Amino acid sequence: MKNDALLAKQAWKLITKPQGFTQSILLAKDCTEQNFLQPLAPFYVYFSLNPIWSWGNFNINTCTIATLRNDRHHCRSFTYFSFRVLVPPGLCFHQLKSAPLCSPRAKFMAHTLGFTQPANIQHPKISFAAKEIDVAEWKGDILAVGVTEKDMSKDENYKFQNSILKKLDGLLGGMLAEASSEEDFTGKAGKSMVLRLPSCGSKRVASFQRLGEAVAAAAKTAQANSVAIVLASSEGLSNESKLSTASAIASGTVLGIYEDSRYKSEPRKPKLNSVDIIGLGTRPELEKMLKYAENVSSAIIFGRELVNSPANVLTPAALAAEASNIASLYSDVLSANILSAEQCKELKMGSYLGVAAASANPPHFIHLCYKPSSGPIKTKLALVGKGLTFDSGGYNIKTGAGCSIDIMKTDMGGSAAVLGAAKALGQIKPPGVEVHFIVASCENMISGTGMRPGDIITASNGKTIEVNNTDAEGRLTLADALVYACKQGVDKIVDLATLTGACIVALGPSIAGVFTPSDDLAKEVFEASEVSGEKFWRMPLEESYWESMKSGVADMVNTGGRQGGAITAALFLKQFVDEKVQWMHIDLAGPVWNDKKRVATGFGIATLVEWVLKNSS
Repeated sequence: MKNDALLAKQAWKLITKPQGFTQSILLAKDCTEQNFLQPLAPFYVYFSLNPIWSWGNFNINTCTIATLRNDRHHCRSFTYFSFRVLVPPGLCFHQLKSAPLCSPRAKFMAHTLGFTQPANIQHPKISFAAKEIDVAEWKGDILAVGVTEKDMSKDENYKFQNSILKKLDGLLGGMLAEASSEEDFTGKAGKSMVLRLPSCGSKRVASFQRLGEAVAAAAKTAQANSVAIVLASSEGLSNESKLSTASAIASGTVLGIYEDSRYKSEPRKPKLNSVDIIGLGTRPELEKMLKYAENVSSAIIFGRELVNSPANVLTPAALAAEASNIASLYSDVLSANILSAEQCKELKMGSYLGVAAASANPPHFIHLCYKPSSGPIKTKLALVGKGLTFDSGGYNIKTGAGCSIDIMKTDMGGSAAVLGAAKALGQIKPPGVEVHFIVASCENMISGTGMRPGDIITASNGKTIEVNNTDAEGRLTLADALVYACKQGVDKIVDLATLTGACIVALGPSIAGVFTPSDDLAKEVFEASEVSGEKFWRMPLEESYWESMKSGVADMVNTGGRQGGAITAALFLKQFVDEKVQWMHIDLAGPVWNDKKRVATGFGIATLVEWVLKNSS
């Protein structure tokens, strides 16, 4: 046993990550036959969920190192092992990457505080089909009819005047008109009515305007497998309107049926697998639009799952692994470059690393790049997302009512929007545009190595910052991320961050604040938001407010007074953007989280994808 312990201790000396096997197996720096377990090769490494030895603060979770020699196993074994990774000859440990959070491997490879791991839930894929059939002949579980108040008007005999409602009411013997009168259903926006039927081709008929979400709610309640959706009045819709309507219905249904139950002891799976959209045509363009809606909705769900994941699971390393996994899935158009703390030091990212210094979980600087597989590049864009996987506030710790420290896992909502957009664009593959997805991921914690109030840090563009509040950390990480983005030679940058409570006070929980000196860029993004349906409001960049951000000993402080806090935060970020680059800052602190349901929204992803497509040739 003594020799075995010495062997394990010798292996541990090569480990570059002193926190143990937490979220990855980025372990030995230079594992070759010459300098590791000579002459034993190839070898296996086994992992256990329980620590075997401890030296000081280090827990070793490696329980067995075994070699394969002459087809026989020779094992130095200390306990039973639960998982193994085969390392082929010549492959160094540091070349192995973390398993994505939702993969089957993650629950074996990630050793988290509290032993919490997300369930690997395979959500059923909903099949969307555009059809031109008589609604009275459709057979399935739920028939949803989208109506307006005008559609619900009746004649003097209390009969519907709308042709579709009249046909359905006749088929049902007047039950639809009778039920709408009894329930005082007039077709107002957001209202719905469900009529349960003893027998018919479709088992239920619903009339509502917000079709997607209402259909999803009705399907959940009824445990329905199939649904059909028809608009009571679609004759006046242009072809373009029919495309956008079908897309909105599909997105609403997918997102409405989705429920993140990965961390529940009994995860639930929805049963809905088929949705027919009737009366909007069957053209190839419509099928293409439904596919687009499916891709964007999938990306939004991905973004929601990132934000919903707790900080003991979604560490900076795990977030970087998710980003790398996206690049692997769409490697024909996406590439990944994950920078370590050492590499960030070489780039002089003192602002970012100052925030990361207190955490036991090391920072990971994420850079994905989208390039179409063929054709010329006409525009280069960058999407920069704040990636604080947890924010304690640092020495200016979050305390008191309204500090929201319990939901500070959401402080990486900007990075979720950026990586969600990367996932969608990897599937859609727009031509003519290059996109850089950049996240300076870390935690803002408290320790003896951490950044203190009054410290002066230096960003990668040489500007110095006096830290007068460690809880204004997001802008410090974004500073170096924006400098890095500008060095990629991009034409336009959009950064997204859960940056200030001041923006929530100003705009409430469902509207994001937009700050930009470029009217042209503002026009592009707001046009994209009109398609996505997400709410944004342009805020002023009042230059006179910069006076409150001046320091007596450095180039600037990192936060001004309480008044105009969202504006001064944006003015701070502006100091790190090249004047030749069009830039926009989006503060999504409010809409990134649904406080009533206590879940993430996936805000920003749909708008970012639309904006990139508008810049595509």
